[in-house]
Amino acid sequence: RCLPRLTNVYFGCSSGDSHMNKHDLLEVRELSWSPQGHTILDQVSFSIQEGQFVGLLGPNGAGKSSLMRCIYRVCPPDSGEIRLGGKNIWQQNAKDVARQVAVILQEHSDHMGLRVRDVVALGLIPHKRLFEWESRADIARVEQVLAELELSKLANAPFVNLSGGEKQRCMLARAMVQQPRLLIMDEPTNHLDVHYQIDLLHKVKALGLTVLASFHDLNLAAAFCDQLLVLDEGRIVAHGPASEVLSEDLLAQTFRACAVIDEHPLHGHSRITYAYHTSAPSDASTGKSEGSL
Repeated sequence: RCLPRLTNVYFGCSSGDSHMNKHDLLEVRELSWSPQGHTILDQVSFSIQEGQFVGLLGPNGAGKSSLMRCIYRVCPPDSGEIRLGGKNIWQQNAKDVARQVAVILQEHSDHMGLRVRDVVALGLIPHKRLFEWESRADIARVEQVLAELELSKLANAPFVNLSGGEKQRCMLARAMVQQPRLLIMDEPTNHLDVHYQIDLLHKVKALGLTVLASFHDLNLAAAFCDQLLVLDEGRIVAHGPASEVLSEDLLAQTFRACAVIDEHPLHGHSRITYAYHTSAPSDASTGKSEGSL
């Protein structure tokens, strides 16, 4: 072990218990993807129950973003199935899937100079026919969401001029207008300061949507997620509540990080404290060599 063993007290997210009897919304079955013969995803299988907030974890290059791209129909998998509400998403048309799945990425385009209000209103597109105008109800919904996310004062500002935290709130507002069944977020807290990280995740949690979000910050994932899904080299190595998934062994073997895990003094969930060595010991069983932390 990197450090002497401490007495660890693990606490899962209490909100996870409320989802035990709900039906699976997303099912991924034996999903594989090997572009140009290079295996990125290898027989990935898991399910997410309706209403759960699931954190997708893994080291750089583990396949997190690739898995999400397969789910939101950017990268067709080589084999396996992705079922949303019992239906294969790759056997549905793109617009039908867009009505059910919203995506928030960590990087954003400038949206061609659009105002904040216009970017948020893009969430209406999957529900509209070609050349169909916004209704009064649509406009009212956009204004309501802007108010809920404290964006009303910025409604006429160019999206490109927003700060990182404001842009993420704007993209969340667009997703709320879209009214999806599943929200996918690729490192939603990247580039945000501590306040905006916590604020954004509280707002997402309050929506009650089914969420799949990738994280590099394991402490944020432990604090907000009902379940954690850990990928390493394209395979699932752990899936379950944070209290069961996060362990010193997992951090050493999968993330090459020395740490101890105990109880957060304020909220009771698992808390990770890292040892800031310059390198982690190699592990012959994983085949991973020493590297900087």
